[in-house]
This record gives sequence, C-alpha cells and structure tokens, in this order.
Amino acid sequence: MAAATNGPSIGGAISDAIARGSRRNARGPSRLNDAQLLRYSRQIMLPGFGIEGQQRLLDARVLVVGLGGLGSPVAMYLAAAGVGHLLLADFDAVDLSNLQRQLLHSSERLGRTKVDSAIDTLRALNPDTGLEPIKGGLAAEGLAGLARRVDLIVDCSDNFSTRYAVNAACSENGIPLVSGAAIRAEGQVSVFSGRRGGPCYQCLYPNQGAVEETCARNGVLAPVVGIIGSIQATEAIKVLVGLGEPLFGRLLLLDALRMEWRSVRLPADPACPVCGAG
Repeated sequence: MAAATNGPSIGGAISDAIARGSRRNARGPSRLNDAQLLRYSRQIMLPGFGIEGQQRLLDARVLVVGLGGLGSPVAMYLAAAGVGHLLLADFDAVDLSNLQRQLLHSSERLGRTKVDSAIDTLRALNPDTGLEPIKGGLAAEGLAGLARRVDLIVDCSDNFSTRYAVNAACSENGIPLVSGAAIRAEGQVSVFSGRRGGPCYQCLYPNQGAVEETCARNGVLAPVVGIIGSIQATEAIKVLVGLGEPLFGRLLLLDALRMEWRSVRLPADPACPVCGAG
C-alpha cells in the first residue's frame, strides 16, 4: 500500500510538538540538529525536560565506574538518552559467568576488556556519544583527577574500597554521586550531592572494615541488577537535567522476592571524616 502524501508528516508533527512543549524552558536557540530532535523526541516532550534539558544532557560528562551488572544498564541508558560524553572505567575482562546479567557484553567478546566491549555496544547504540576508555585500577589520585573532569559520577562498582574512593573524590570536588548496589535479590540506590555537610556514602557505611558481599560468593538474580542500574540511570538524568526530586538524603531499598520497596531518610553524620562540617 502506498503511503499517504497529503497532510503533515509524522516528523513534522513531532517537531511541532517539541517546539510547543519547549518554549517555556528554552533560553536561547537550540543547538540540536533535526536527527537529534527526532532521536530524543520522546523525552524532549516531557514536562520540565524540553530542548533545554536535552541540551544539558548533550553537554554533560559522566564517569561510570564499573561496567558489569549495574554498569550495563547505566551506560546503555545514558548513551541512549543522549549524554554527550561518557568516561567508562573498569579493570576487568569479560568472563562467561558475567553474561547472565551484564548486558553490555556478549559470548563473542569473552576475554576482551569490559571497556572495549562496552564501547562496541554503546557506539552501535548511539554513535554521537563520546566514549573515553579508562582501564586498570582507580587509585585515589586518579579518581580525584577524573572527578574534576565530569559533572557526575555513577558508582557501579562491587567493592567497598572503590566505593569509598569514589565517594571521597566526589566530596572533595563537589560532584554528585549516584550510588547503587545489588546482591542476591536485594538492591539499593542513593544519590549524594557531594556538598560539605553531607550525607555521603561513608555516612551510610562507615569505613570500619565491613564484610564484603559479592555476586561470586552470594549470587544475584539477573533482573535485579537491571532494575537497580535503570534507577541509577534515571537519577543521573534527573540530576543532570534538573528534573523532579533526586534521591538526595534518601536510600531506596528493594526486596525483589517480595517485590517491596522502602525509602528511608539518610541523615548526615556530623563526625564523618569525608563530608562532616568539622
């Protein structure tokens, strides 16, 4: 059947809707091209988002620490949503046991670095997103330098030493941190502003030699990391765009076996050596 040729095109209708919905938020001429307006149209239409919000994403630089179960949905959704530049940090290689939950990677990439594997996936997903590989371990000095180059860090790591180091770098540089964790059928997400007076990650988990729980030792239900990682990506976009109310000062907890959520207030620790006022 031949396509109808009369009347406005779908693309034209989308552009008109975007223009109408964005006038309230726009502060100047858009730098988005026609392809970008169409690619991101469904989120540009959202109240409070608009072209200005999309431009903020395109201008943003985000560091994703860890490209495993959490980092996979985080990196994929941030790239798909139009974050302009992603720094991708991981020291590990793709292993067969990863493929149950780490959707950035595939059977054909076993043995490759997770960073290189992720870049292949993300480049195919959105070729306009700038991708910067960061391989090897992240020392405190290196993290501090990386924090100064980005607008936000998403921590998808699976060990306390990295989490503490990322938290310290964010607090030192006033950079927002989106933190997530998942084990067994449980997960949690919080967002820390990076500002003095906290709270910060170390207010939640004081650095007192906490026992590590890992997927290798304790197991994890594959979709749980997808749920938690997707929430991390959502929170990152909210912070970057200035949309809604991020999880500042709150801890969101998931029990997937009962499919129950809890939200608890997270107070700052005045004696915290990282963010405390003292």
